[in-house]
Amino acid sequence: MANPLYDGLFGVHAGKDTTFLYLPDGKTLSYQAFLHTAAQIAHVTVKLGLKPGDRVAAQIEKSPEALALFAACAQAGLVFLPLNTAYTADELTYFIENSGASLVVCDSGALDNLSPIAARLDAQIETLNADGSGSLLDQTAGLPTHFETVDRDEEDLAAFLYTSGTTGRSKGAMLSQNNLLSNAQTLVDEWRFTSDDVLLHALPIFHTHGLFVATNVMLAVGGSMIWLPKFDLDQIIDWMPRATSMMGVPTFYTRLLGDTRFTKDLSAHMRLFVSGSAPLLADTHVQFEDRTGHRILERYGMTETNMNTSNPYDGERRAGTVGFPLPGVELKVCDTDGNTLPQGEIGVLEVRGPNVFKGYWQMPEKTAAELRSDGFFITGDLGRVDEDGYVHIVGRNKDLIISGGYNIYPKEIELVLDDQPGVLESAVIGVPHPDFGETVLGVIVAEPGASPDLDQIQTSVCKSLARFKHPRELILMDELPRNTMGKVQKNILRDQYKDMFTNA
Repeated sequence: MANPLYDGLFGVHAGKDTTFLYLPDGKTLSYQAFLHTAAQIAHVTVKLGLKPGDRVAAQIEKSPEALALFAACAQAGLVFLPLNTAYTADELTYFIENSGASLVVCDSGALDNLSPIAARLDAQIETLNADGSGSLLDQTAGLPTHFETVDRDEEDLAAFLYTSGTTGRSKGAMLSQNNLLSNAQTLVDEWRFTSDDVLLHALPIFHTHGLFVATNVMLAVGGSMIWLPKFDLDQIIDWMPRATSMMGVPTFYTRLLGDTRFTKDLSAHMRLFVSGSAPLLADTHVQFEDRTGHRILERYGMTETNMNTSNPYDGERRAGTVGFPLPGVELKVCDTDGNTLPQGEIGVLEVRGPNVFKGYWQMPEKTAAELRSDGFFITGDLGRVDEDGYVHIVGRNKDLIISGGYNIYPKEIELVLDDQPGVLESAVIGVPHPDFGETVLGVIVAEPGASPDLDQIQTSVCKSLARFKHPRELILMDELPRNTMGKVQKNILRDQYKDMFTNA
């Protein structure tokens, strides 16, 4: 029986007593113990009637057991759908319905809200809490710690990650076994990971960065991870002496630089710092090197592709760039018709390789619009390649906001704002922020004679949308800038408010 993803990341470590996870309470978890739990969860999915190809939606806190659920899905041939823990019940309804999830796994605290949704959508629901308790693990008692791995092809789906453009509903990016495994193996080679590495892991695992990059890379080499539930500055500093590497978003590095305990001596033994999910300010790159002597390695990836480019491990890691295309990945800069532009010109980045997704779940028109017949994916990002071959991301062809590594789609927020009392219309933009790369700013136009209550509007937004989507501020304007065709010129708004938080 063959199952490329499970065999390549998990099964290869069967029987190993070496440490897989270092936990915040000082305990450790071996590869063998971890795989025993995963096998028992796989047995539970069979007892629940799930079959290969069924989808499992999981909105759960980061824990060893949450990661074991991913391993169990891989072993049982199920499609894993990790969901941001900040999503509201309204948001989750769409993901569960669109994916056709057979099983929803949530925190016990969300059970009352999600149970009616799951019942209406004919999905089973189980609980899994941050401490490993819950109905899912309760059912593993007495089950075998061996599970016969389900046979899967490398092109079979392994996971969905939901993404979207600036309009329309979210799209389920279908990721195959080979998409995930090939990218992990490439990054191992490019970033020189070995079984001796200990990765300081403080990223969420509902996102490609924390799960399909950081975790998969360490699984591929049989290394260890310091498994922190979230970024906590004190914990990061306490654990760093035991680590050899760290992957993070720009916020991690700006927070470290803001603490006097983060010194050259503290990081002297570290081998590698990687940054991604949002643009790293060149100033942060320079400050980090001045403080520690380390040059952060910045790379570029997407939900639909995992990693596309990387600054070199050996060689110049150039601030303000995302390096070179990874081996096996083709990258070109095109005009809107897909014609390749001359070197140095700015255009839309398109990529092709084994990392590129299979398309959008049940959305053939969206797939055809963004994934060309020759395999090139239209990223929507604007970039250029300089004379030395370094890729520069200069903006986005869409109005997507990336804040702290999370994708935020303005239209979703605008719909909520437009529905508030006294609001005629709104525009949501991303503006530079020193910690998060970008942050959300909402611009509102009042109905004639109305005086919208901005505090009350913020309260309504908080009830409807996940916290990372909340506007940092709301601004009242008499009218939105428009072109002669009546289209809102968000570029003017972005330019007007570009220094709002950077000079604060």
